[in-house]
Amino acid sequence: MTDTAHAAMIDTADLNLDPYWMPFTHNRYFKQQRPANRMIASARGAYYTTVEGQQLFDGLSGLWCSGLGHGHPKIVEAVQRQVAEADYVPAFQLGSPATFRLADRIASLAPGSLDRVFFTNSGSEAVDTAMKMALGYHRLRGESSRTRFIGREKAYHGVGLGGVSVGGMVANRKMFAPLMVPGVDHLPHTHNPAEAGFSKGQPAWGAHLADELERIVALHDASTIAAVIVEPMQGSVGVVIPPVGYLQRLRDICSKHGILLIFDEVICGFGRMGDWFGAQAFGATPDLITFAKGVNNGTVPMGGVIADQKIYDTYMQGPEYAVELFHGYTYSGHPLAVAAAHATLDILVDEGIPQRFAEVGKRLEAGVHSLRGEPNVTDIRNFSAAAAFDLTPIEGKPGLRAIRLFEDALKRGFLIRFTGDTIALAPPAISTDDEIDALIEAMRASIRAVA
Repeated sequence: MTDTAHAAMIDTADLNLDPYWMPFTHNRYFKQQRPANRMIASARGAYYTTVEGQQLFDGLSGLWCSGLGHGHPKIVEAVQRQVAEADYVPAFQLGSPATFRLADRIASLAPGSLDRVFFTNSGSEAVDTAMKMALGYHRLRGESSRTRFIGREKAYHGVGLGGVSVGGMVANRKMFAPLMVPGVDHLPHTHNPAEAGFSKGQPAWGAHLADELERIVALHDASTIAAVIVEPMQGSVGVVIPPVGYLQRLRDICSKHGILLIFDEVICGFGRMGDWFGAQAFGATPDLITFAKGVNNGTVPMGGVIADQKIYDTYMQGPEYAVELFHGYTYSGHPLAVAAAHATLDILVDEGIPQRFAEVGKRLEAGVHSLRGEPNVTDIRNFSAAAAFDLTPIEGKPGLRAIRLFEDALKRGFLIRFTGDTIALAPPAISTDDEIDALIEAMRASIRAVA
């Protein structure tokens, strides 16, 4: 747990909450409640400490990003050293050795011939970048009619206009329809409790749902489709695991029709799935991978795209002095983010963190499935160090039961994630067996408390 130096109380009585428009938050409810147990003062190891000194076990690794826990001394030291050496280096027409080395390290971990890395500042930017790369790739190959993207229902691909367009979460889409990318279609999601409820690991049912891509191709014609984008494991909607063979079937169909396949690995990448990427964990290789979060343990904003060699080579045309891709960000490959990423990769490799996530996942699986039969629990699913369970909605008030469970869990000292009436768990790799067991028993108590 955190040390006592990080547990000092902080007075927030005079704190003005009004100016801050909080993201993905019920602002009025939060500001009326002024919940002290949701005001974080510090973080250390697997715990947050609130302004009142309460310690919260971090049951979702921040927002899926702090898989090594908080305040890891190697990461802290790397960032402190870097800010003293060079706080900022432009990414346009300049570079730093550390950034080139980081790209090389990431490329060496990626599957297949995905060996060209483009840095962004977030997963949202990474998705929009990958979509641009896909469009340009086809255009440069003389197939400019390939402008259509295929996403999937219930998908979350960030909040950029491209990501919202290919995403499949209705609440994220409905207000912004006039700005969306035209021509996007969606595959069906694979979450079907009636056929694959209470699955441990990959469901045996559902691979056939990938064949819906053939129907979409027939409807629109392959010559109009640039790329298909899916999360290997759908995290934000509540840990939806791909059925056995499903992702490889998508891969085969895309290859057959000359369509690029994009894996959004913002949550899956860098160990969470028990391997370096979900692509390796689930046995299917895409043409583009988006990443963020775990690449530097959430320490400094960073994301990126890993592209197949053929995509990069297609862009490398024209005069050598000409810019090949008119795209980038002021903070692409920011020195502090790069320093944090190098330290993170050192830890991931030296301490075998992907394997550690798999071990945590075994304890998590046994625990979370022990909740079967508890009041209002309608489904449970898991893969490696990620799990979720669904709750029966309160009649006429969808989502309220999960909010109440979230709040009850906070009182017990556990931070988890809710979306709709689904509770998601993704503890850090440093979690002990006792901490996983305590997390599960807190969920059991909270489930009963909100019944």
